[in-house]
Amino acid sequence: NWEGDISQSILDAFEEEYGIAVRCIPYESQEEAIADIRAGEAYDVVVLENQLIPNLVEDGLIGEINYQNVPNFKNISPNFRDLAYDPHNLHAIPYSWGTTGLAVRTDMVGPPITRWADLWDARYKGKIIAWPLPRYMIGIALKAQGYSLNSEDPEEIKLATQWLLELKPSLQLREWEPAVSAPYLASGEAFIAMGQADDVTAGQKLTRSIEYVLPEEGGILWGDNFTIPANAPHKEAAEHFINFLLRPEISAQIVNETYYWLPNDAALPLVNPEIRNNPAIFPSSDVLKNAEVLLPLSTEGEALYKQAWHHFLATSG
Repeated sequence: NWEGDISQSILDAFEEEYGIAVRCIPYESQEEAIADIRAGEAYDVVVLENQLIPNLVEDGLIGEINYQNVPNFKNISPNFRDLAYDPHNLHAIPYSWGTTGLAVRTDMVGPPITRWADLWDARYKGKIIAWPLPRYMIGIALKAQGYSLNSEDPEEIKLATQWLLELKPSLQLREWEPAVSAPYLASGEAFIAMGQADDVTAGQKLTRSIEYVLPEEGGILWGDNFTIPANAPHKEAAEHFINFLLRPEISAQIVNETYYWLPNDAALPLVNPEIRNNPAIFPSSDVLKNAEVLLPLSTEGEALYKQAWHHFLATSG
Protein backbone atom coordinates (compact mmCIF):
# COMPACT_ATOMS: atom_id res chain seq x y z
CA ASN A 1 0.00 0.00 0.00
CA TRP A 2 0.97 3.65 -0.07
CA GLU A 3 2.95 4.77 2.96
CA GLY A 4 0.68 5.78 5.86
CA ASP A 5 -2.66 5.02 4.20
CA ILE A 6 -3.72 2.62 6.98
CA SER A 7 -2.61 3.35 10.52
CA GLN A 8 -0.88 0.80 12.72
CA SER A 9 -3.74 1.04 15.21
CA ILE A 10 -6.11 -0.45 12.61
CA LEU A 11 -3.69 -3.27 11.82
CA ASP A 12 -3.30 -3.93 15.55
CA ALA A 13 -7.09 -4.05 15.99
CA PHE A 14 -7.37 -6.66 13.24
CA GLU A 15 -4.62 -8.75 14.81
CA GLU A 16 -6.26 -8.57 18.23
CA GLU A 17 -9.61 -9.75 16.87
CA TYR A 18 -8.44 -12.39 14.39
CA GLY A 19 -5.07 -13.42 15.77
CA ILE A 20 -3.48 -12.66 12.41
CA ALA A 21 -0.56 -10.24 12.24
CA VAL A 22 -0.42 -7.85 9.28
CA ARG A 23 2.85 -6.62 7.86
CA CYS A 24 2.35 -3.54 5.71
CA ILE A 25 4.97 -3.03 2.99
CA PRO A 26 4.86 0.48 1.50
CA TYR A 27 5.76 1.14 -2.11
CA GLU A 28 7.00 4.35 -3.70
CA SER A 29 5.08 3.71 -6.91
CA GLN A 30 2.50 1.23 -8.08
CA GLU A 31 4.83 0.26 -10.91
CA GLU A 32 7.10 -1.07 -8.17
CA ALA A 33 4.27 -3.21 -6.84
CA ILE A 34 3.42 -4.49 -10.32
CA ALA A 35 7.04 -5.43 -10.95
CA ASP A 36 7.02 -7.45 -7.72
CA ILE A 37 3.79 -9.21 -8.66
CA ARG A 38 5.12 -10.07 -12.10
CA ALA A 39 8.35 -11.35 -10.52
CA GLY A 40 6.32 -13.79 -8.40
CA GLU A 41 6.68 -12.04 -5.04
CA ALA A 42 3.96 -13.27 -2.68
CA TYR A 43 1.58 -10.70 -1.18
CA ASP A 44 -1.87 -11.24 0.27
CA VAL A 45 -3.37 -7.81 -0.51
CA VAL A 46 -2.11 -5.18 -2.94
CA VAL A 47 -3.64 -1.73 -3.41
CA LEU A 48 -3.78 -0.86 -7.12
CA GLU A 49 -5.17 2.00 -9.17
CA ASN A 50 -8.13 1.38 -11.49
CA GLN A 51 -6.29 1.55 -14.79
CA LEU A 52 -3.60 -0.95 -13.75
CA ILE A 53 -5.92 -3.84 -12.95
CA PRO A 54 -7.13 -5.18 -16.35
CA ASN A 55 -3.67 -6.10 -17.67
CA LEU A 56 -2.82 -7.99 -14.48
CA VAL A 57 -6.17 -9.82 -14.59
CA GLU A 58 -5.63 -10.71 -18.26
CA ASP A 59 -2.23 -12.15 -17.36
CA GLY A 60 -3.73 -14.27 -14.58
CA LEU A 61 -1.89 -12.43 -11.80
CA ILE A 62 -4.93 -11.17 -9.82
CA GLY A 63 -7.29 -13.71 -8.29
CA GLU A 64 -11.06 -13.66 -7.96
CA ILE A 65 -12.59 -12.61 -4.65
CA ASN A 66 -14.84 -14.93 -2.65
CA TYR A 67 -17.55 -12.56 -1.45
CA GLN A 68 -18.79 -15.02 1.15
CA ASN A 69 -15.80 -13.75 3.13
CA VAL A 70 -16.45 -10.08 2.31
CA PRO A 71 -20.08 -9.41 3.29
CA ASN A 72 -19.25 -5.77 4.06
CA PHE A 73 -18.99 -5.17 0.33
CA LYS A 74 -22.64 -4.20 0.79
CA ASN A 75 -21.37 -0.89 2.21
CA ILE A 76 -19.70 0.11 -1.07
CA SER A 77 -21.65 2.80 -2.91
CA PRO A 78 -23.52 1.47 -5.97
CA ASN A 79 -21.77 4.15 -8.07
CA PHE A 80 -18.47 2.35 -7.50
CA ARG A 81 -19.58 -1.17 -8.36
CA ASP A 82 -19.35 -3.06 -11.65
CA LEU A 83 -17.10 -0.49 -13.33
CA ALA A 84 -15.47 -0.94 -16.72
CA TYR A 85 -12.01 -1.84 -15.42
CA ASP A 86 -13.41 -4.78 -13.38
CA PRO A 87 -16.92 -5.90 -14.38
CA HIS A 88 -18.90 -7.41 -11.49
CA ASN A 89 -16.02 -6.61 -9.10
CA LEU A 90 -14.62 -10.07 -9.65
CA HIS A 91 -11.04 -9.02 -8.89
CA ALA A 92 -11.10 -5.66 -7.08
CA ILE A 93 -12.92 -3.87 -4.28
CA PRO A 94 -12.89 -0.06 -4.30
CA TYR A 95 -10.78 1.31 -1.47
CA SER A 96 -10.41 5.07 -1.87
CA TRP A 97 -10.88 7.65 -4.54
CA GLY A 98 -10.42 11.32 -5.13
CA THR A 99 -9.59 14.03 -7.59
CA THR A 100 -6.42 15.53 -8.96
CA GLY A 101 -6.58 19.24 -9.63
CA LEU A 102 -4.52 22.28 -8.69
CA ALA A 103 -3.45 23.57 -5.29
CA VAL A 104 -3.01 27.33 -5.67
CA ARG A 105 -1.47 30.14 -3.60
CA THR A 106 -4.26 32.57 -4.34
CA ASP A 107 -2.29 35.52 -2.97
CA MET A 108 0.57 34.91 -5.42
CA VAL A 109 -1.22 34.44 -8.74
CA GLY A 110 -2.73 37.05 -11.04
CA PRO A 111 -6.23 36.43 -12.32
CA PRO A 112 -7.83 33.46 -10.57
CA ILE A 113 -6.59 30.06 -11.75
CA THR A 114 -9.59 28.22 -13.17
CA ARG A 115 -8.24 26.04 -16.00
CA TRP A 116 -5.45 23.58 -16.76
CA ALA A 117 -4.52 25.92 -19.60
CA ASP A 118 -3.61 28.62 -17.04
CA LEU A 119 -0.45 26.64 -16.26
CA TRP A 120 1.02 27.85 -19.56
CA ASP A 121 0.95 31.49 -18.37
CA ALA A 122 4.57 32.74 -18.54
CA ARG A 123 4.16 34.50 -15.17
CA TYR A 124 4.39 31.13 -13.44
CA LYS A 125 7.67 30.02 -14.99
CA GLY A 126 9.54 27.88 -12.48
CA LYS A 127 6.72 28.13 -9.94
CA ILE A 128 4.65 25.05 -10.74
CA ILE A 129 5.05 21.70 -9.01
CA ALA A 130 4.20 18.63 -11.07
CA TRP A 131 4.54 14.89 -10.56
CA PRO A 132 6.60 12.89 -13.08
CA LEU A 133 3.67 10.53 -13.74
CA PRO A 134 3.11 10.04 -17.48
CA ARG A 135 -0.64 9.40 -17.48
CA TYR A 136 -1.27 12.45 -15.30
CA MET A 137 1.08 14.83 -17.10
CA ILE A 138 0.07 13.83 -20.62
CA GLY A 139 -3.53 13.76 -19.42
CA ILE A 140 -3.34 17.36 -18.20
CA ALA A 141 -1.98 18.52 -21.57
CA LEU A 142 -4.77 16.59 -23.34
CA LYS A 143 -7.45 18.11 -21.10
CA ALA A 144 -5.99 21.61 -21.56
CA GLN A 145 -6.57 21.22 -25.30
CA GLY A 146 -10.10 19.89 -24.88
CA TYR A 147 -9.24 16.26 -25.55
CA SER A 148 -10.05 13.20 -23.48
CA LEU A 149 -7.82 12.25 -20.59
CA ASN A 150 -7.69 8.74 -22.08
CA SER A 151 -7.08 9.66 -25.72
CA GLU A 152 -5.14 7.21 -27.85
CA ASP A 153 -5.23 9.39 -30.94
CA PRO A 154 -1.60 9.74 -32.13
CA GLU A 155 -2.09 13.33 -33.32
CA GLU A 156 -3.68 14.39 -30.04
CA ILE A 157 -0.89 12.79 -28.03
CA LYS A 158 1.70 14.44 -30.29
CA LEU A 159 0.12 17.84 -29.65
CA ALA A 160 -0.07 17.13 -25.91
CA THR A 161 3.63 16.27 -25.89
CA GLN A 162 4.45 19.54 -27.66
CA TRP A 163 2.42 21.42 -25.07
CA LEU A 164 4.25 19.63 -22.27
CA LEU A 165 7.59 20.61 -23.75
CA GLU A 166 6.44 24.24 -23.80
CA LEU A 167 5.45 23.91 -20.16
CA LYS A 168 8.64 22.17 -19.04
CA PRO A 169 10.58 25.37 -18.08
CA SER A 170 7.75 26.28 -15.70
CA LEU A 171 7.85 22.98 -13.83
CA GLN A 172 9.46 21.73 -10.66
CA LEU A 173 9.15 17.95 -10.93
CA ARG A 174 8.67 16.35 -7.50
CA GLU A 175 8.17 12.64 -6.91
CA TRP A 176 4.63 12.00 -5.74
CA GLU A 177 4.04 11.43 -2.05
CA PRO A 178 1.19 12.54 0.22
CA ALA A 179 1.02 16.35 0.55
CA VAL A 180 4.35 16.73 -1.26
CA SER A 181 3.60 20.27 -2.43
CA ALA A 182 2.42 21.74 0.89
CA PRO A 183 5.77 23.13 2.17
CA TYR A 184 6.71 24.56 -1.23
CA LEU A 185 3.38 26.34 -1.57
CA ALA A 186 3.54 27.60 2.01
CA SER A 187 7.06 29.01 1.54
CA GLY A 188 6.22 30.65 -1.80
CA GLU A 189 8.74 28.51 -3.65
CA ALA A 190 5.79 27.38 -5.77
CA PHE A 191 2.59 29.21 -6.65
CA ILE A 192 0.66 26.31 -8.21
CA ALA A 193 0.89 22.54 -7.81
CA MET A 194 -0.71 19.45 -9.21
CA GLY A 195 -2.48 18.33 -6.11
CA GLN A 196 -5.06 16.36 -4.25
CA ALA A 197 -7.06 17.13 -1.15
CA ASP A 198 -4.19 16.31 1.21
CA ASP A 199 -1.92 18.86 -0.46
CA VAL A 200 -4.50 21.53 0.34
CA THR A 201 -5.40 20.44 3.86
CA ALA A 202 -1.73 20.09 4.82
CA GLY A 203 -0.85 23.38 3.16
CA GLN A 204 -3.67 25.26 4.86
CA LYS A 205 -2.19 24.34 8.23
CA LEU A 206 0.81 26.45 7.18
CA THR A 207 -1.01 29.26 5.36
CA ARG A 208 -4.69 29.92 4.72
CA SER A 209 -3.92 31.29 1.23
CA ILE A 210 -4.01 27.87 -0.45
CA GLU A 211 -7.13 26.80 -2.30
CA TYR A 212 -8.05 23.74 -4.32
CA VAL A 213 -9.18 24.20 -7.93
CA LEU A 214 -10.78 21.55 -10.10
CA PRO A 215 -10.12 22.99 -13.57
CA GLU A 216 -13.03 23.84 -15.82
CA GLU A 217 -11.80 21.42 -18.52
CA GLY A 218 -12.31 18.64 -15.96
CA GLY A 219 -10.33 17.18 -13.08
CA ILE A 220 -8.72 13.76 -13.02
CA LEU A 221 -10.55 11.08 -11.05
CA TRP A 222 -8.35 8.39 -9.51
CA GLY A 223 -9.27 5.30 -7.57
CA ASP A 224 -7.42 2.72 -5.49
CA ASN A 225 -8.64 -0.84 -5.03
CA PHE A 226 -7.96 -3.82 -2.80
CA THR A 227 -6.77 -6.76 -4.89
CA ILE A 228 -5.59 -10.25 -3.99
CA PRO A 229 -2.78 -11.63 -6.17
CA ALA A 230 -3.37 -15.05 -7.67
CA ASN A 231 -0.41 -16.45 -5.71
CA ALA A 232 -1.48 -14.97 -2.37
CA PRO A 233 -0.42 -17.44 0.35
CA HIS A 234 -3.28 -16.49 2.73
CA LYS A 235 -6.23 -15.71 0.45
CA GLU A 236 -9.02 -16.34 2.97
CA ALA A 237 -7.27 -14.26 5.62
CA ALA A 238 -6.84 -11.51 3.02
CA GLU A 239 -10.58 -11.51 2.36
CA HIS A 240 -11.35 -11.27 6.08
CA PHE A 241 -8.87 -8.38 6.33
CA ILE A 242 -10.55 -6.48 3.50
CA ASN A 243 -13.93 -7.16 5.07
CA PHE A 244 -12.62 -5.73 8.36
CA LEU A 245 -11.47 -2.55 6.59
CA LEU A 246 -14.95 -2.15 5.06
CA ARG A 247 -16.61 -1.93 8.45
CA PRO A 248 -18.18 1.54 8.74
CA GLU A 249 -16.21 2.54 11.82
CA ILE A 250 -12.90 1.35 10.34
CA SER A 251 -13.48 3.01 6.96
CA ALA A 252 -14.47 6.23 8.75
CA GLN A 253 -11.27 6.09 10.80
CA ILE A 254 -9.25 5.78 7.58
CA VAL A 255 -11.01 8.83 6.10
CA ASN A 256 -10.53 10.84 9.29
CA GLU A 257 -6.81 9.99 9.35
CA THR A 258 -5.95 10.28 5.65
CA TYR A 259 -8.53 12.74 4.24
CA TYR A 260 -9.15 10.38 1.31
CA TRP A 261 -12.72 9.67 0.33
CA LEU A 262 -13.73 6.03 0.72
CA PRO A 263 -16.80 4.98 -1.29
CA ASN A 264 -18.36 3.42 1.81
CA ASP A 265 -21.88 4.76 2.26
CA ALA A 266 -22.25 3.28 5.74
CA ALA A 267 -19.10 5.09 6.93
CA LEU A 268 -20.12 8.56 5.82
CA PRO A 269 -22.14 9.48 8.96
CA LEU A 270 -19.09 8.60 11.08
CA VAL A 271 -16.69 10.90 9.19
CA ASN A 272 -15.72 14.11 10.98
CA PRO A 273 -18.03 16.93 9.78
CA GLU A 274 -15.12 19.26 8.93
CA ILE A 275 -13.84 16.57 6.54
CA ARG A 276 -17.26 15.58 5.22
CA ASN A 277 -18.05 19.24 4.44
CA ASN A 278 -14.69 20.02 2.84
CA PRO A 279 -15.27 20.46 -0.94
CA ALA A 280 -11.66 19.51 -1.69
CA ILE A 281 -12.31 16.07 -0.20
CA PHE A 282 -16.01 15.66 -1.04
CA PRO A 283 -16.52 17.71 -4.23
CA SER A 284 -20.03 18.46 -5.41
CA SER A 285 -21.42 16.76 -8.51
CA ASP A 286 -21.53 20.02 -10.50
CA VAL A 287 -17.77 20.51 -9.97
CA LEU A 288 -17.18 16.95 -11.22
CA LYS A 289 -19.27 17.25 -14.38
CA ASN A 290 -16.27 17.43 -16.75
CA ALA A 291 -14.01 15.15 -14.71
CA GLU A 292 -12.73 11.91 -16.21
CA VAL A 293 -11.62 8.62 -14.70
CA LEU A 294 -8.19 7.31 -15.65
CA LEU A 295 -8.91 4.20 -17.74
CA PRO A 296 -6.66 1.38 -18.95
CA LEU A 297 -4.91 1.90 -22.28
CA SER A 298 -4.60 -0.58 -25.11
CA THR A 299 -1.19 -2.04 -25.91
CA GLU A 300 -0.88 0.49 -28.72
CA GLY A 301 -1.92 3.31 -26.38
CA GLU A 302 0.63 2.26 -23.79
CA ALA A 303 3.34 2.43 -26.46
CA LEU A 304 2.24 5.91 -27.55
CA TYR A 305 2.32 7.28 -24.01
CA LYS A 306 5.66 5.63 -23.28
CA GLN A 307 7.18 7.16 -26.41
CA ALA A 308 5.70 10.58 -25.61
CA TRP A 309 6.99 10.53 -22.05
CA HIS A 310 10.46 9.43 -23.10
CA HIS A 311 10.55 12.34 -25.58
CA PHE A 312 9.46 14.75 -22.83
CA LEU A 313 12.15 13.57 -20.41
CA ALA A 314 14.89 13.49 -23.05
CA THR A 315 14.23 17.01 -24.39
CA SER A 316 15.87 19.87 -22.53
CA GLY A 317 13.57 22.63 -21.40
